[in-house]
Amino acid sequence: MPELPEVETVRDGLARHVLGRTVTGVEVRRDFSVRRHVDGPLDFAGRLRGRRLDAAVRRGKFLWLLLDQDDDALMAHLGMSGQLLVRGPGEDRPEHPHLRVRLDLDDGSALDFVDQRTFGHLSVADLVPTPDGAPGGLGSPLPVVPEPVAHIARDLLDRALDRAALVATVRRRKTGIKRALLDQTVVSGVGNIYADEGLWRARLHYARPTETLRRSEVERALDGAAEVMTEALAQGGTSFDALYVNVNGASGYFDRSLAVYGQQGRPCPRCGTAVRRDEFMNRSSYTCPRCQPRPRRGRF
Repeated sequence: MPELPEVETVRDGLARHVLGRTVTGVEVRRDFSVRRHVDGPLDFAGRLRGRRLDAAVRRGKFLWLLLDQDDDALMAHLGMSGQLLVRGPGEDRPEHPHLRVRLDLDDGSALDFVDQRTFGHLSVADLVPTPDGAPGGLGSPLPVVPEPVAHIARDLLDRALDRAALVATVRRRKTGIKRALLDQTVVSGVGNIYADEGLWRARLHYARPTETLRRSEVERALDGAAEVMTEALAQGGTSFDALYVNVNGASGYFDRSLAVYGQQGRPCPRCGTAVRRDEFMNRSSYTCPRCQPRPRRGRF
């Protein structure tokens, strides 16, 4: 599933290619792809036609396009394989076989929602104020977020994040540090890849109980995740196949820089010990057994 760097790459592409454009037509080819729009596909299309796309905004893994009346937004959840692809005016190329929703724009271009595995979805959602009065996310100064995002915490790259409060929140939890990093109500944007990479940088095992961590250790974990996501952003995110691409169809290259994620059996770049894979929350966790010693009584 796309994490913060991948979603930010898409947001940046939308900001450069579709803002200021007005939606002239909406074609929903698969109703399931707008299933979270409670009033159905016809209402979804009706709320978008004639609306201008004013800002592309992201908080953590969540992405939305503010519409011109400043009271609602087009939300996009990319799921496992969702893509937002911009089709230029008069562009002559075959239609994507997994096209689910198309927005026609007033300059002759189109914004396509493509989703092979159909876990993603689009919806038009009402905006609500942010609890702290700060901007809702990167891409807009407005202190609003779509209502379905209201419970999502700020991310590690958000200038409005209260880092001291986040450290205190993590230390109050009674869970493993990786579970805390993955909890989007604690801190958003971190998924399995960047949690493993950040914890490797911090030299912390994923099962370290949060209530036993010193402030400095929590800071190391947060810094590690923030650093690795910043580096991934510079390379367009992490792509393992053709499912993740930016709005122009280009893949990210950070997978070539991964230290432990997906590197089972390969030498740790820091000490040479073979990377270990463990089952974790129906997924996997990758660690260096030497750099990240397992706690004697950890939570998994």
